[in-house]
Amino acid sequence: MHSKVGFSSGIAEQVIFEDNHLIAVNKLAGQITQGDKTGDIPLGDLIKVYLKEKYQKPGNVFCGTIHRLDRPVSGIVLFAKTSKALERMNEQFRERKTQKTYWAVVKNKPTEEEAVLVHYLNKNETKNKSFASLQPRKDASRCELSYKLLASSEHYHLLEVNPLTGRHHQIRVQLSAIGCVIKGDLKYGADRSNANGSIHLHARQLTFTHPVKQEPVVLTAPPPDDPLWNYFIQKLQFTS
Repeated sequence: MHSKVGFSSGIAEQVIFEDNHLIAVNKLAGQITQGDKTGDIPLGDLIKVYLKEKYQKPGNVFCGTIHRLDRPVSGIVLFAKTSKALERMNEQFRERKTQKTYWAVVKNKPTEEEAVLVHYLNKNETKNKSFASLQPRKDASRCELSYKLLASSEHYHLLEVNPLTGRHHQIRVQLSAIGCVIKGDLKYGADRSNANGSIHLHARQLTFTHPVKQEPVVLTAPPPDDPLWNYFIQKLQFTS
């Protein structure tokens, strides 16, 4: 999980959208969005190399990080290819004018098939972990998400999740708080990890307004290729 990601890491195969202003990739679980203490190469740097090689650019290549995903999470991450696009997209994300949809595979079926969850989160910097409460607490941040049950297997359940706020580990801690721990998420109560260190949380869709064309853009990323994700994909296709 924490081995160094090489520059010849097939970023081209992860690109799901690219124009003159933006580039979006389907992040693999284990890749990091920005540099951290592990020293592993962040996605932004891999994309710079990809762009430099693809367009044979001399000198430095611009690649601005707009938002982030936790290391064990897969799915859509959007980057800016110009400073103007970065500034405008940062504003959209800051003002919550984007819409994010996640898929989460959880161990326990929620008591309600569709609901809105509101909690108050405190982040523990030392443990890199958030703690949720139903009541406001000192220094706690209000967080809100909606979820809907999409499908079930014998042992797991697929939820579609729309975070309405953007807090640290929000989806992971809020689902855990209602007894629906994400598969593989040891930090928030899973009984065992996934073999590759991932968790079954995937940034499935991102909707935003293009920073230059001012047109709506909807990006969708397929989940990782593993038996459980594949089972749910097939089940959704069969029932649609």
